[in-house]
Amino acid sequence: MKRRIVALLFALLATQLGALVNPAYACGCGAMIPDGQSRIGVDRETSVVRWDGRTEQIVMRFTVGGDAHRAAWIMPVPGRATVELGDGKMFDELGRLTRPEHRTRGYFWPRDHDWPFSSGGMRDGAGAPAPGAAAPPVGVVGREQLGDFDVARLTATDPDALKNWLEGNGFKLPDRLATEVKPYVDQGWEYVAVRLAPRGQGRPLRGDLDPLRIRFDSDRLVYPMRLSRMAKTPQSLGLYVLADHRMEPASPIGGSAPEVTFAGTIRPENGPLAELAGAEPVFLTAIDQRFPEPGRIDADHELRATAKDTPYRRAIYHDELLTAGGAPVWLLTLAAAVAALTATSVAVLRVRGRRTAPAATS
Repeated sequence: MKRRIVALLFALLATQLGALVNPAYACGCGAMIPDGQSRIGVDRETSVVRWDGRTEQIVMRFTVGGDAHRAAWIMPVPGRATVELGDGKMFDELGRLTRPEHRTRGYFWPRDHDWPFSSGGMRDGAGAPAPGAAAPPVGVVGREQLGDFDVARLTATDPDALKNWLEGNGFKLPDRLATEVKPYVDQGWEYVAVRLAPRGQGRPLRGDLDPLRIRFDSDRLVYPMRLSRMAKTPQSLGLYVLADHRMEPASPIGGSAPEVTFAGTIRPENGPLAELAGAEPVFLTAIDQRFPEPGRIDADHELRATAKDTPYRRAIYHDELLTAGGAPVWLLTLAAAVAALTATSVAVLRVRGRRTAPAATS
């Protein structure tokens, strides 16, 4: 029995140590790989996607945790890409534009928190949601230092060559990466490969990283997701899509049903969002999606225009008891009903009294 207990404790310890040293490939549109025995996880990925029918721009920001001081990240793109730093203020502005409305909703009968059941109060409830064959195996198109990022733009016709190039730059990548990137290689896609390192010495990668802005030509609105199959933890993806019309994913690609949290025309006049959106009004669709089992992701997101540009905004309802002149309407109604019933009863009794009264004699 003692041997079994010791063996069980050893197995549990080994499991916990394995969880610490295994990298967490937790990124919504690429592969995130920490260095050495450290770990990194992407708690949330939020991206702004601008598409005008010819050119696609993606501004993405990762919120990461863990103890890694360096990490590598790979994103496949369908064409030659340019990369620059984004502006985090864009996400603040989008948060303001898409925040829920607060509405008051009246109810008639008293509830548990109303008199005479309690001292009164208010509670909130959320509204229902809407809802080249001769090319070398690896070519370095460009390389630049952008904030926390060392960015390399690559072409690759051989998935193993891509893996070897990245490992040659200091990162141990999983063997299955070559298998996962093969569909992109077969389609002639290129890659944005990024090495992340904080500018402060000795600091781990943690919290909100600097946004990156990636631009490439595309005749369809596509958001790369297939590499997220490598994630070890559930994923959370938020997309702000700027286009001529309201947009929707063509399929859930193995995740939960995408939820629209905002849809409507916006006209930003200045700032980074205005620069990205352009001079004309643009339709903004905000989409949230969960991937409880990343291994079920089977494709990239392709977004298409919906049949109608139906606007939508979430609502948070503040329920209030209906009152009139400071008194509950239900109480006034009840009092009026009692008064009416009393008056009716009195009238009936009077009629009956007159009928039963003795006749006068001469």
